[in-house]
Amino acid sequence: MPETPTIPDRLVIAIGGNAIHPEGIRGTSQEQVELAAATGKSLLPLLELDTELIITHGNGPVVGKMLLRQAIARQRVAPMSLDICVAHSQGGIAYLLMQALENALRAAGNPRHVVCLLTQVEVDGEDPAFTTPTKPIGHFYTESEARSLTEELGWPMQEDSGRGWRHVVASPQPRHVVDISLIDAVAKRGAVVIAGGGGGIPVIRDPDGQRHGVDAVVDKDRTSALLANVLGVKDLMILTAVPRVAINFGKPDQIFLDKVTISEIRRLHQQGHFPPGSMGPKIDAAIEFINGGGRRVMIGDLRDAVSVLNGEAGTHIVAD
Repeated sequence: MPETPTIPDRLVIAIGGNAIHPEGIRGTSQEQVELAAATGKSLLPLLELDTELIITHGNGPVVGKMLLRQAIARQRVAPMSLDICVAHSQGGIAYLLMQALENALRAAGNPRHVVCLLTQVEVDGEDPAFTTPTKPIGHFYTESEARSLTEELGWPMQEDSGRGWRHVVASPQPRHVVDISLIDAVAKRGAVVIAGGGGGIPVIRDPDGQRHGVDAVVDKDRTSALLANVLGVKDLMILTAVPRVAINFGKPDQIFLDKVTISEIRRLHQQGHFPPGSMGPKIDAAIEFINGGGRRVMIGDLRDAVSVLNGEAGTHIVAD
């Protein structure tokens, strides 16, 4: 395992959508409240550190359900564009997390505040991702269900790492986190900041400075890497639903990775070990973050957050 690192002064934590909305739940309000409370319990030791904290989160399962609801009710209720769906999911998830984290802090007698900043992220309107959707969102479906959804709703569907078929949407590269200076200022004041939820609300900016939403979902790990790089944060923690990164995932010769250099992880990525629908974007984000000046990327299970930070669990990716 990696040597126990020094606790960082500043940290960006990216929580995966499947970690806070796992498979096998209906997604009721009560389930979401309970999952948020569990997240607060897992993160409490980190929240109590004297560390500037910025938390991002995924939204794939939630925004996928929003699209499905709209599809079912489309004859009676006008559907929302995907950027507005991202905004709704960003606000709803952040509300639950903000409340749960503060409740955990208050139960421990800690007065630290948690705030949510609704976040837009600029993308390039000419990004090739708009012509090749790759970002999986929403439920897992059987192949026959996926075929029916494509025929009925025109949804592009893609097999996701042997777990089923999912709706895929455009996922352009994040170029700029809007109002990032405000995120920085609030974090420096001592509050835990929840920002960039769902990768941020995707917008493009016209030459005259006007912004407009676009139908896309930005990958939250890549937005987290960009945000951390711009702010000069050296440590990025990606919390998901698996204990470590693995090669030959799901096969008899599966091997978990503990500590790995950026050149090693890049080589393994090129060999195809990290599928685009699951671990691939996290590895892409890790590479981008360290290439952009980051020191360490930690990937591990949300429930093991403290052990991951202490170097006792998870996969730690470092510069050569």
